Amino acid sequence: MKESLRLARNQLSVFSRQVATRLELKDADLDCLDLIDRAGPLSPTALARLTGLHPATMTGILDRLERGGWIIRERAESDRRAVQIRSLRNRQGELYGMLAGMNRSIDEICADYSDAELAVVADFLRRATDAGHAAAKELP
Repeated sequence: MKESLRLARNQLSVFSRQVATRLELKDADLDCLDLIDRAGPLSPTALARLTGLHPATMTGILDRLERGGWIIRERAESDRRAVQIRSLRNRQGELYGMLAGMNRSIDEICADYSDAELAVVADFLRRATDAGHAAAKELP
């Protein structure tokens, strides 16, 4: 199981890097864009915490994403000093187009399993993700 996870992580990393390169982004940029899209709007500080990246590194990533038209920084209505980051939908089609083949493949794989089997796989992946978060926190 561990070997399969390592191989999957490596291949997904290669795929992600190729997508990022075609979009003229860096790997970390694409990861941050995904987090902003799924969990946003977020503050730069919250995003830095989620990714484990230094705030100065996060500033560079956000600058690139903003210049590329992927995100916008907005002042929070409740506190004009606070900045919120949200993804812009105008470039999402480009990204989704690159991910479409992988999404189709995952759908085809999932079709071979019962709902109960998929529930077990999903539980395993959630628990493995939680273990990764915990292990990252324990790093010196």
